[in-house]
Amino acid sequence: MPELRKDPIIGRWVIISTDRGKRPSEFVTKPPAAKGGFCPFCEGNEEKTPPEIAAYRVNGGKTNTPGWHIRVVANKYPALKVEGNLDRTGDGVYDKMNGVGAHEVIIETPRHEDMLATLTPKQFEEVLWAYRDRILDLKKDARLRYILIFKNHGEAAGASLEHSHSQLIALPIIPKRVSEELDGSLEYYNYKERCIFCDIVRQEIMQGVRVVSENQDFIAVTPYAPKSPFETWVLPKFHESHFENSQKHHYENLAQIFSDVLKRLNVILDNPPYNFILHSSPIKDSATLAHYHWHFEIMPKLTKTAGFEWGSGFYINPTPPEEAAAYLRGAKIT
Repeated sequence: MPELRKDPIIGRWVIISTDRGKRPSEFVTKPPAAKGGFCPFCEGNEEKTPPEIAAYRVNGGKTNTPGWHIRVVANKYPALKVEGNLDRTGDGVYDKMNGVGAHEVIIETPRHEDMLATLTPKQFEEVLWAYRDRILDLKKDARLRYILIFKNHGEAAGASLEHSHSQLIALPIIPKRVSEELDGSLEYYNYKERCIFCDIVRQEIMQGVRVVSENQDFIAVTPYAPKSPFETWVLPKFHESHFENSQKHHYENLAQIFSDVLKRLNVILDNPPYNFILHSSPIKDSATLAHYHWHFEIMPKLTKTAGFEWGSGFYINPTPPEEAAAYLRGAKIT
């Protein structure tokens, strides 16, 4: 029997279509052939990208030269640009402003054949530190209100280049999806005087059926009302609303569990295309928010959004999250 499930944070409903139930092997498709050819993100091709914004090198070294292990550059085709003023204006019932912001690329490794899931935990941790450093730097810009970090892995998930990288877009507005989470979690907090994310973490640990992996500081779960099959969230067990305010050992443990989850997805779904996003608090909220909780959402690209989804706002998911979590827990990873 299909189920309608309600996301407890933003109130969105999803359909868990058990009649369409799919095992992991039914989602596996033949990966696209490697494109090959020239790659501007590979070590040695530094002059083919915009100049470095930041880079991590073992022994220092000259800017825009080889020897780096993480490199941050401006996106060559940015969605938003740093230069200019917002100049908010109205046109009758319509509102607009200049496309001011920042769009950066975090090149996660100098090696073309590496994937985020194949990096060592230490290399993965350094990627997370790069995220943090860029957030802290961009927070100084008074025009910006939100920084979204995301990754598109695989052509089907929107990656235009094969070389492993993630992206950052800094915005002068708070995205609607984030506003929905902030509003929903504040409403819950005002009613129960507790953080809904903390309550979710406690309940998932107690029930265990949607837990994929956990360690001292973090838990990975398939959410109760997932938008897509094998969607997985990574949440801190401690309360913190700002990703960039976490402690050093938190990044170490986050790298360990994040890497673990990606490896499990690779084993079960044969290196699927996926997106992940970091949801954190707006950058102008400097103090910790009692009602909000930063987290990563990992969404394998296994189904297509079609007319019903666009027209209704509902998502149809053919794999119950409890089954997805069981498959992922059972994955044999090395």
